[in-house]
Amino acid sequence: MMRFNIKLIPVILQVILNISLVILAGILSVLLVKELIIFIQMLFNNESNDYKLFLANILIFFLYFEFISMIVKYFKENYHFPLRYFIYIGITAMIRLIIVDHESPLNTLLYSFVIFVLILGYYMMHMTPRERS
Repeated sequence: MMRFNIKLIPVILQVILNISLVILAGILSVLLVKELIIFIQMLFNNESNDYKLFLANILIFFLYFEFISMIVKYFKENYHFPLRYFIYIGITAMIRLIIVDHESPLNTLLYSFVIFVLILGYYMMHMTPRERS
C-alpha cells in the first residue's frame, strides 16, 4: 500500500504541473494577442515615432511567443523543456534590455557580454554529441 502511494505522488505532481502549464499558456496567449493589438495601434498611430518603444514591443511579443513555443515543445517532447529555448529567451530578453535601457555604456557592454556568453553556451551545447534515446 505504501509503495502505491509513493508511486502515485509523481503522477499527481505531473498532472498539477501540466494543468498549470496549460493555464499559463492560455494567459500568455491572451497577453500575446494584447501585445499584437498594441503593436498594430502603434503602427497606425502617426503621432508615435518612438522606434525604441516600437522595437521593445516587438521583442516583448517574441518573448511571449518563445514562452508559448517552449510550453508546446514541453508537451511534444514528453514533458521535457529543451535548454535551447531558455537560451533563446535569455538572448531576446537581453537584446530588449539593451534597446530599452542603453543609458549606461558599462551596462550595455555587460548586457552584450551576457549575450555573447549565451551564444557561446548555445554553440557548445549544439556541438556536444549527445545520446539519443
